[in-house]
Amino acid sequence: MPEGDAVWRTARKLHQALSGQELVRTDFRVPAIATTDLAGGTVTETVSRGKHLLTRIDHQPTDQRWTLHTHLKMEGSWRVYDRGQRWNKAGHLARVVLDVPTRTAVGFQLGVVELVLREHEDRIVGHLGPDLLGPDWDDEEAARRLTADPDRPLGEALLDQRNLAGIGTIYRSELCFLTGYDPRSPVGVVTDPLRMVRLAHSLLVQNRNLPQIATTGDKRRGRSLWVYGKPGERCLRCGTPIAYAELGEPGRARAAYWCPSCQPARS
Repeated sequence: MPEGDAVWRTARKLHQALSGQELVRTDFRVPAIATTDLAGGTVTETVSRGKHLLTRIDHQPTDQRWTLHTHLKMEGSWRVYDRGQRWNKAGHLARVVLDVPTRTAVGFQLGVVELVLREHEDRIVGHLGPDLLGPDWDDEEAARRLTADPDRPLGEALLDQRNLAGIGTIYRSELCFLTGYDPRSPVGVVTDPLRMVRLAHSLLVQNRNLPQIATTGDKRRGRSLWVYGKPGERCLRCGTPIAYAELGEPGRARAAYWCPSCQPARS
């Protein structure tokens, strides 16, 4: 699943391509809204909220203000083309097509597609914690939420979007490495949670304009990340083999990586 910075870049791409323009055609290829037609509406903006995308449309013909909520989940993506340009992905994978006079935005394999009235946006994203790349970022509130359950494994708490929105498995592993905590340790062992969430914010801000996440300061292949995706490889700092485990409830567990030497288990 894309990290929050990748979703932020997607929102920026859609905003630049569509905002301020009138929709000349809409095609929603999901059963619940398949007959909805928002042609004639104006796209006002697209923003990210954690890992959620909100495309806001003012539909003048009906005087209604809509929000198209999409989520990429594991396989989704948004592509922008010139009108009439051939798509580089199969048409049957498209879930949303938005045409403005000169561009076409296509959402492929989107995990979530729904339309809600603007005043009901809170029903979709109101549960989320402070957004690491959003205007609502509040490091003290994020730290408070993160530490609300001191017995919860740190790796699980960091992925819980209700605590702070935007961290995925890559940043989870890298953040735990940089702060020296085994992701399986309870949240309560973190001595400075405010420093941890501030570092998370800094990492996403630094990487939001980059095509590939780099946390080591070295963008070379195989050197850009400390531990993520490197089970059994030698730690770049101390040489200890990197450990790997699936953390979380059955069916929702996610990959975690850590260095047993740099990140000793604590209880």
